[in-house]
Amino acid sequence: MKKLGVILILLYSITDAKAQSEPAQKETYPVIIGYFSFILPMVTANKSTTTTDFSNNFQNFAIGFPVGINFLYSDKLGFSFEMIPTVKAVPGTTKMSNLLFDPGVMFRMKKNFILIPRLAFETSGRYGFTPVLTKVLKGKTFNYFISTSVPVRFGNSELTSIGANLQFGIIFKK
Repeated sequence: MKKLGVILILLYSITDAKAQSEPAQKETYPVIIGYFSFILPMVTANKSTTTTDFSNNFQNFAIGFPVGINFLYSDKLGFSFEMIPTVKAVPGTTKMSNLLFDPGVMFRMKKNFILIPRLAFETSGRYGFTPVLTKVLKGKTFNYFISTSVPVRFGNSELTSIGANLQFGIIFKK
């Protein structure tokens, strides 16, 4: 986990220096952009258990593929619609295990950070919220992003759970 933190700090340092050296371009709003990414649920805990995605030699591995549309209303505010199909691999089989609808308001901050408090509605019957912190990395053809999120889920006769996810993606800019 310490290695992951060091990698994130290095990525931020490199991209922050690049972002500061580029001239700012004036956006015309509203702007609609799409993105595709993958998300790894790193850890999930409830009152009685804690599980990690990489435990038991990937015997219970899951990966999500978020696809979304962002509506940017200004350089400070936007709205995001995201859907995440999740594929789960257990011994002997793989399957799509869940579909998550995850809308949220985007609070765009300085240095290309975005805070998105999302609602969460899962086809598994669970619901809740997911605060997300995103860092946008500027590129020539595409913008990239890295996000951390903390999903909190309730319902479906299961214990309340909290988790930590890591997400990487590509933003299709205009």
